[in-house]
Amino acid sequence: MQLPTEAPVPDTPAQRKADRRRLLRALNASLAFVLLLVAVFAAQSSFDVRAFTVQPWSLHGLIGLLTAPLLHGSVEHLAANATSLLLLGTLAGAVYPKATVRALPIVWIGSGIGAWLLGDPGSYHLGASGVTHGLMFLVMTLGLLRRDRPSIAAAMIAFLLYGGMLLTVLPREIGVSWQAHLGGAVAGVIAAFVFRLRDPLPPRKRYSWEDEDESMVPAHEELEPPSPREVPVLWNRPEHQTGVVLRFPPRNGQEE
Repeated sequence: MQLPTEAPVPDTPAQRKADRRRLLRALNASLAFVLLLVAVFAAQSSFDVRAFTVQPWSLHGLIGLLTAPLLHGSVEHLAANATSLLLLGTLAGAVYPKATVRALPIVWIGSGIGAWLLGDPGSYHLGASGVTHGLMFLVMTLGLLRRDRPSIAAAMIAFLLYGGMLLTVLPREIGVSWQAHLGGAVAGVIAAFVFRLRDPLPPRKRYSWEDEDESMVPAHEELEPPSPREVPVLWNRPEHQTGVVLRFPPRNGQEE
């Protein structure tokens, strides 16, 4: 929850310049990683890719925990992951620069662990889609935990662009490593809980009604309604009514 602070809302030219620098750093870092993936893909024809993939329940396949996200099976596979990394990496790095840097190793290894533990023996898992799922779940979870304006906006943008990742953590399509997706998503959620306070909450404006003195109001009266006699009403019946009783003569000469 966003806590009130006496600091003014940062909307100065210096603050906007700092925000722009942070956005450019995140964009440049994401673009550099995408270029690295392109370079590795161009060199894949010169070595055996399977030796560096995640092979479930194989000791030799553990090396893929470090190298598998750098490998891709086709140009379409690379293009899809590169686009996601560029957008989600820039979004996460711009809003949560400190948390993202610390969360990336957890997401990287977590996607590989998910594939190694849940994958079918004899299969090969490669690609950076587990990392993209980890970034998406990181941004979404931080938005739910922090609930300040930038966090909520980032979570809504991530959901608008890649909300379908909520479903791709489950088996849906043959040949797609949902195990790596699930591992990366779980790692992203864990990293969000661990590093949710690494980036300071932005200050917000404090309103005058928040500073009102409430010390005169007992705590129990805040929850209990007042006495019915203290509730104002639009109309109230008078407590004492006076009137005249009319006596009618008895019928047929009989007294009542």
